Amino acid sequence: MDVIELLPRLHLLRFPVGQAYLWHDPDTGASTLIDAGPLGSGRPVADALTALGRSPSAVRRIVLTHFHEDHVGGAAEFAALGGAEVLAHRLDAPVIRGEIPGPPPVFEEWELPIHAEVAKRLPTGKPVRPDEITEVSDGDVLDFGGGARVVHVPGHTHGSIALHLPAHGVLFTGDSVAAVSVTGAVILGVFNLDRARALASFRRLAALDTEIACFGHGDPVTANASQVLAESADTYGPPR
Repeated sequence: MDVIELLPRLHLLRFPVGQAYLWHDPDTGASTLIDAGPLGSGRPVADALTALGRSPSAVRRIVLTHFHEDHVGGAAEFAALGGAEVLAHRLDAPVIRGEIPGPPPVFEEWELPIHAEVAKRLPTGKPVRPDEITEVSDGDVLDFGGGARVVHVPGHTHGSIALHLPAHGVLFTGDSVAAVSVTGAVILGVFNLDRARALASFRRLAALDTEIACFGHGDPVTANASQVLAESADTYGPPR
């Protein structure tokens, strides 16, 4: 796992598949983990915190942007190490708890070989489920980053969320938006349940006042993110 500083209070945690983000509020000494990596990521995340001079117990909450295994696999593992609260949207929480199966994506033809390659790189094993999940909804404001607003962005999954920190101009998009690893181009996220809803969610995120956009896959946009997202969204044509 690679640890990359984006801001003194914001680090990207990059896994073999996907990535998470660590936000730190120096005034309170508390940290927040946005997504938690695939199965087996709990201990590496804890080790990364130690290397940054923090304890796993400094992470008060883990906010999961959606139920896919490359984002939630390490959540219960890490929460067990430091006691962090786990949060997810009310529509995806039952999947994360293992109460219902997650609906599979509706693949575009060109996505199939990409998905097959990603699947090869994911760890195998029995999922570890969080003991408890605090359910959130659109418009909720979480107590970090000067007030982190939950933005419901359905399409990738029914309960996908983004987090917007207006006080810092930072947006965590989950997999609703992505960046191509080779070119850095910003695109609509792949492997969606409903492409039309996903595109509407992309446009909603592009309308937010954002300087830095952090994606579930691909390099973040670290300047003028609102403009970059809006220009990308425009390439998909006008809203229907």
